[in-house]
Amino acid sequence: MKNEVLDVSGMRALPLDLDSAISFMPYIRFLEQRVAEEKTLKSAFYKNILTYFHEHQIPQGEIPLDEVHRYGDFLEYVYSSLSAPLASEHKLAWGMCMPLYPHIFYGTDLLFEMLNMKPLETQFELQKSPEDYQRERLHLIYTLILQRLYNFQVPVKIQQYHAWTDTQTGLYRYYEVLVSPEFVEVSATQELPELNFVEIYAHFSEKDGHLQLQKVLPLDMFRFRGFAVITVSDVTAKMAVENIKKVQFNRIPGDSPNRYQRIIQSLKTLVQSNRIEFDLFPFVRVNGQAVYGYGQAGTGVLFQIWGENRLTPEEFRRQAEGYAAKPNSFFSPDIQGEDERQIGWLAPFRDLNVRSLALVPLFVEQKLVGVLCMHTWDDERFDEKKLASLEMAFAPVAQLLNTYIEEFDLELESIIKEKFTSIQPAVQWKFNESAWHYLHRRKKGLPEVSENIAFFDVYPLYGAIDIRNSTNERNTSIRADLGHYLDLLHELLDALASLDRSSLMQELRFHCTRWRQAVAQGELNSTSENNLNTFLNEEARNYLIHLSQQDVRTAPLIDQYLGITHPAQGEVHRHRQELDQSMELINTAVNRYFENQKEALQLSYPCYFEKFRTDGIEYDIYIGQSISPDRPFNHFHLKNLRLWQLSSMIEVAKLTRGLLGEMPKELHTTQLIFVHNHMIDISFRADERKFDVEGAYNIRYQMIKKRIDKVRIKHSQERLTQPDKIALIYLHQRDIEDYLPFIQYLQETNALEAATEELELEDLQGLSGLRALRLGIVY
Repeated sequence: MKNEVLDVSGMRALPLDLDSAISFMPYIRFLEQRVAEEKTLKSAFYKNILTYFHEHQIPQGEIPLDEVHRYGDFLEYVYSSLSAPLASEHKLAWGMCMPLYPHIFYGTDLLFEMLNMKPLETQFELQKSPEDYQRERLHLIYTLILQRLYNFQVPVKIQQYHAWTDTQTGLYRYYEVLVSPEFVEVSATQELPELNFVEIYAHFSEKDGHLQLQKVLPLDMFRFRGFAVITVSDVTAKMAVENIKKVQFNRIPGDSPNRYQRIIQSLKTLVQSNRIEFDLFPFVRVNGQAVYGYGQAGTGVLFQIWGENRLTPEEFRRQAEGYAAKPNSFFSPDIQGEDERQIGWLAPFRDLNVRSLALVPLFVEQKLVGVLCMHTWDDERFDEKKLASLEMAFAPVAQLLNTYIEEFDLELESIIKEKFTSIQPAVQWKFNESAWHYLHRRKKGLPEVSENIAFFDVYPLYGAIDIRNSTNERNTSIRADLGHYLDLLHELLDALASLDRSSLMQELRFHCTRWRQAVAQGELNSTSENNLNTFLNEEARNYLIHLSQQDVRTAPLIDQYLGITHPAQGEVHRHRQELDQSMELINTAVNRYFENQKEALQLSYPCYFEKFRTDGIEYDIYIGQSISPDRPFNHFHLKNLRLWQLSSMIEVAKLTRGLLGEMPKELHTTQLIFVHNHMIDISFRADERKFDVEGAYNIRYQMIKKRIDKVRIKHSQERLTQPDKIALIYLHQRDIEDYLPFIQYLQETNALEAATEELELEDLQGLSGLRALRLGIVY
């Protein structure tokens, strides 16, 4: 035991005007109470301490810090009564200090040895600033005041962490310092004020809450007598694991090398050996297949053995998948031994002069995320005890590897989004593969190569749900709104004529009359419509606002007009708003229907499904062997889609018809299918972020799609597409052979009308010989 004074704060304590002194009386009163209550042999021990205290006339009042060393024997009694009976003072860091001052005056040799070492200013921010230390002191002081004098309980636990380098291992060691104020008595020197405990509790949650408390309860009101007890414990293992967790949660993008170096250092701290090496190998996958990772962590021994310098991608995938199927742990204190030389896969480790070796598979939610390698070089070895000491680090290291995998996946995804687009699951594998090739070349410093993403020999299916006469309906709505707008303006200008006789007013009235005539006679085109909107929304509107500011008599009339013609809520836009609401109602319902159907279609066979928003909804579907190379494609998969095409058009027609009661403006839809019975090639166009047909022959398919939406029946003015009907356009009779049995099936099940119209269509630009079937829908 040592009886000397030591500043445990490391000289970080700021001056504090506090009436504090050492006194043994709180401890003596505690013993007297224990003697009265204790029925075991401890009672005799406590009585001996009290007898010693009184016989040696130890002061019952205050004891100056520089005189406390005179009572070393009594302090040993205090230590014996407060420490564990079987604890060795050589293994226990225990001490006593002044109340609320960081001055230790008595303690075990181990305590002084630990606290005399110079703490590290480490990257883990264990050391507190003087301001932080002062804040914690005041928090403890006011906690004691409130507990002892107001019976207001606030949980408090003052902790300090110290770190320094172990001279034998060269590694960090961490210790936790706990301060117990059990034997500190608090008294008030004047009458205590009443407190609002709701506010007091709130102050304790604030960083500078003690400043508010000092205003209400200044420290010169109180006296503190007694001593505090300090215990110090080794928390190296706990802090090493915490540091690994901090690295995980405080990671910085692009800081992987430093991040993993801190992890390796923490693992060495955990096993307390600088001669044991570590390596981490994450299991990353592309399309469910293992591929090389690029995060070399530690010695890199696993990357040398399992990486691309030694294994081809196919060899690595085979070995990695074999290990993933049976991810067993491995440990040997000496892989150079005779028995271990019979294990073939250890040969590359032996070639690198590895001696002791442990391989531990790491999991997150039962998913293998990587391997932790613990090893030594040359003649250095470790045993099972060292390996066992790592167990508490397995979970946080596994989480870190899982984070690396997630970052790897996000990097692939970002490349896909940067170079491609948001990709559907059916073709995601192709983009993953291309992105990995791109990433692989970039990591190797090779020139970037643009990789064409294409699918060959796929069957196209096209469908369109169009809003009948949407262009005419829109023009009619616009003319109705503009006519109403001009009528309101004309009425207002007439009412203002007697109040404003300016030339500008006369000009406005002239142009208003001209525009009313043009609208009434249907003489508007896109250019004149734009000019009219400029006249109404800028020229006339701006002048009227100016006039209302100049002449208050005009303000009521003009304000009423401006409200009715408001760009968003104005009544003059009613017809267009009703049309837009009706179209939005249809498109939202149809779009939702196809979104729900898209996932169901993938169950039979993966296909690419792309929708386009026009006045209605159009879609392209591509299906074929190249979309999913691992699954055999059969013509039945195509026939299944074609039956779905017909059935879905019936469902969509019924869906939109059912919305008529909700539409402000009654609108009907038409349903069109273009049948192309030949395979085509498609490729991804990076500039447009979409798939498009490839090759001169295939472009003809795209051209037909764009020209048939308004096609007429040959020798008539009748449009092919009509509400309550489905139109199938084709070039040759053999193209629709797949559809005919399905049409008959739907007619016999009363989904389609029994009659089928077989029609010839008008010649289009560069296109002749089109034919069609038109089928009535039964509601």
